[in-house]
Formats: sequence, structure tokens, C-alpha cells
Amino acid sequence: MLLNVSSTFLRFFDEPQHGEKGGEENIGDVIIHHISDSNKLELPFIGEIHLPHLQLFGIDFSITKHVVMMMVAAVLLVIIMRAAARRKPGEVPTGWAAAVEAVLEFIRDQIAIPNLGERMAGVFMPYLCTAFFFILTCNLLGLVPFAGTATANISVTAALATMTFILIQVAGIKANGLGGYLKHLTGGVHPAMWLIMVPVEFLGLFTKPFALCIRLYANMTAGHVVITSLICLIFVFGKGGANPVAGFSIAPVSVAFSLFVNLLEILVAFLQAYIFTLLSAVFIGISSHSEHEHEEVHSPSH
Repeated sequence: MLLNVSSTFLRFFDEPQHGEKGGEENIGDVIIHHISDSNKLELPFIGEIHLPHLQLFGIDFSITKHVVMMMVAAVLLVIIMRAAARRKPGEVPTGWAAAVEAVLEFIRDQIAIPNLGERMAGVFMPYLCTAFFFILTCNLLGLVPFAGTATANISVTAALATMTFILIQVAGIKANGLGGYLKHLTGGVHPAMWLIMVPVEFLGLFTKPFALCIRLYANMTAGHVVITSLICLIFVFGKGGANPVAGFSIAPVSVAFSLFVNLLEILVAFLQAYIFTLLSAVFIGISSHSEHEHEEVHSPSH
């Protein structure tokens, strides 16, 4: 990632976008260029690869850098999961298969069952596991030089949150019936208060997925902005400072802090995948809440 940022800034440094006053005015362009989506890939020793532009019925279906990253994440997950699942019946998993199984058991025992109950956990485990591994892979791909972070695109996080939103509504209707689901929108208050409570409860349906969307997007964008800003300090001091050696003097400090934040981003990648999965399970569990589910989830066995 540090290599990606440095090469990007060097290009802007050598060919200023706005002309006359040097690289300092291009810092914002560098940061936006690094975190935003684009219609081309920038690869070392190959150069720029322009991605196809597709439009159907007036809707833009173009393949962008973040779309490519999602495709790469999907292919990697298929390969990794097939390799982890390839073992003889009854064989004890070892190596990578054991690591994947440990993560799956953690999601089941620490996220799904406590929030959904044992019966509902089996229903929603495929989605929770898919969301966790897909988000984690996209987050980690963003740390690879010359790649991009798909989860730093609000369209991607909004799509993921929309899937959770749909499952929340489906779980609520399935558990309580359509009548019970609509009754929940009244907040259980006197009919005279429905004029106030129904709009409030209706808006509350969208606050949960909105929080999921913004939380993942903001956290995955913030780290890249910080790292890019720290690296840019080297070039800013080197070109704009009164002392030409200023860029070299600030470089060790800038690189040290950038490496620290980069390592912190690895933790954030795992943490944000976990938080999205956990909150999805919590919101689905709340929506599917009924007297039976409440007793099951809070039974002493769990």
C-alpha cells in the first residue's frame, strides 16, 4: 500500500494536474485518486489498463477498479474454501482447513447462536459467513500495492447493508407473521399515538443498515487517507520546504508512522468484518424476536 501511494504521488509530482505552483496543490488530488474508484487499473511494469465501459438501457454497468477487486475477492474465496473443504469424510482438518473451520465455529458459537438462537443460526449462517469472509478479503486486498479497497466504496457497503436489511425484514415477517410485523411498527402504544410512532418505527428500519453502511465505509476510508497524508508529507517538505534536505529529514518519521498505521489497518480489516457480521446477526435476531425465540436465545445452555 505504501508503494502504491508513493508511486501515485510521484506521478502527480512530476506532472502537476493544475500546473504552475507545484505538487503541494495536488495533495488533495493524490488522496482522492488513491481512495476513489476509477475506470482503469494501474499495474507495475504494465502501466494503465483501461476497463470496458458498458451501458444498458441507460444504466451504467461499467467494470471499475473496485468491481475488479470484488471479482478477485470472490475468485480467491472460491479457491480457498474449496481447498479447505477438500478432505475425506471423517478426516481431521489440518493446516488451512483447520483455520477456516475455527473461524466458522467462532461465527456460529459466538455470533450466530447467542443472537439468533440455535434454530435460526443454522438458517442465517451461510449469509453471515459469506459476509464475513467477503468483507475481510476485500479489506485485505486494499492493503496490497496497486490494488483497491472495494469496501471503501459507499456503493459496495450500501449493497452489503441492503442485503442485511432484506434479511432483517424477511426474518421479522417469518417469525411473527405479517400481522405481527406490522404491529411492531406501532411500537405497542395506544392507537392515538400511532401517528407519531409509525413514522418513527418506520425510519428506525433504515437506521440499522445505514449505520452498517457508513461504519464500514468510513473505517476503511480513514486509514487510507491517514497513510496517504503521511507519505505526502515527504514530498511536500522536499519540494516546498526552504531546506532541500527537509524531505529526507521527515521521511523516517513519516514512513514509521505510515507503517504503524498500515499494521493497524490489518487489525481494522479483521475488526470491521467481525463488527459487520456481529451487528447483522444482532439486527436479524431483534427483528425475528418472539416469545419462543427469546426463551431459546437466553436459555442457560447458551
